Amino acid sequence: MKRNIFETLRTHLERKEFTILTGARQTGKSTLLQQLENYCKEKKLPTVFLNLENKNILLELNKSPLNILNFLPATAERIIIFIDEIQYLEDPSNFLKLLYDEYAQKIKIVATGSSAFYIDKTFKDSLAGRKRIFHLYTCSFDEYLKLRNKEDLVDEIKRLQTNLSAKSLQLEIIQQEWNNYMVYGGYPAVITEPDIKEKIEYLKEIRDSFVKRDILESDVQNESAFYNLFRIIAGQTGNLLNVNELSSVLKIKNETINKYLFILQKCFHIALVRPFFKNIRKELIKMPKIYLLDTGLRNCLINNFELPFFRLDKGELWENMYFKLLVEKYSMDDIFFWRTSDGNEVDFVLNHIENPYAVEIKFAQSAIRESKYKTFRENYPEIPLRFAFLEPFDEDFFRR
Repeated sequence: MKRNIFETLRTHLERKEFTILTGARQTGKSTLLQQLENYCKEKKLPTVFLNLENKNILLELNKSPLNILNFLPATAERIIIFIDEIQYLEDPSNFLKLLYDEYAQKIKIVATGSSAFYIDKTFKDSLAGRKRIFHLYTCSFDEYLKLRNKEDLVDEIKRLQTNLSAKSLQLEIIQQEWNNYMVYGGYPAVITEPDIKEKIEYLKEIRDSFVKRDILESDVQNESAFYNLFRIIAGQTGNLLNVNELSSVLKIKNETINKYLFILQKCFHIALVRPFFKNIRKELIKMPKIYLLDTGLRNCLINNFELPFFRLDKGELWENMYFKLLVEKYSMDDIFFWRTSDGNEVDFVLNHIENPYAVEIKFAQSAIRESKYKTFRENYPEIPLRFAFLEPFDEDFFRR
């Protein structure tokens, strides 16, 4: 199964700029790189694949970026070089700059990095115009269905979206898949594992082993505090981020909290949503809201794998899930929330897109109280307000 981003990356192969693919560990970056290489081979384009977990290759490239030329076949054609785990280089920024400036007509580099922390830290402004960064998140719902060999359900959902009066005989099955997707998330290996207990064990492996690699590579000194912060955040998704409060609870400095939050963002585990405001004095303009980028990892951190309907935190889980849906469609820079000091609130505001709108998230449609949003509508009549709910789960769920 090819991820949705594959076509975008394939098209970018033709561009002069280097292609950089980032994302959390275990999201499928290496697989994507191999699929792109296979595509090139089918088109008979010259390629070289270098995995920098190979210490011998890494040693050679660290000696000099120009040593990469020794790995290339003798050809007059432009060569596409696939590099997996580029963050292991001592200075990836200088490596890419030198090769682009001197050999951009000869080579095209497509590289992955397991942690955007290192890539953002070392890819200095000197690379402006020389590279484009693409982000790979855990699987979307349609990718989830495809990995589970449920292409018929993907087609059924498309039918519902294109035919507004259509009804589905498979709605109950789709709902079951959706509930499992919310609970166990979108990591490919978790999706393809049929056994529930093994799904949970794999999520624990991601939580413990792969997140620990992020910790080690990010030079975190207090591993226990880092994990505790991550768990607290998982239990507070959709809440305002209060650094002072977290510092007091964990008994570590504010600057340490901010450093850990930065690492969690750059490793694609969490995202911060900024407040939206214009002219209302009572609007809060400081604290962001926080979300995890995979609900399966969130549920693992809080050790709750119950189905949505039976959970005490079902509203928070649904709000976090909806944020993930927005991230798949829009840039994080386009997603805001609105809240005033006297308690008026709208969960998401998308004001920087072609057709702006706001969304309030409720688990059940019956919980919606239109009068609560009078202030927002009066102050922002140009931004339509929608409601997203999970209950009742009907054909319109995929049309809202």
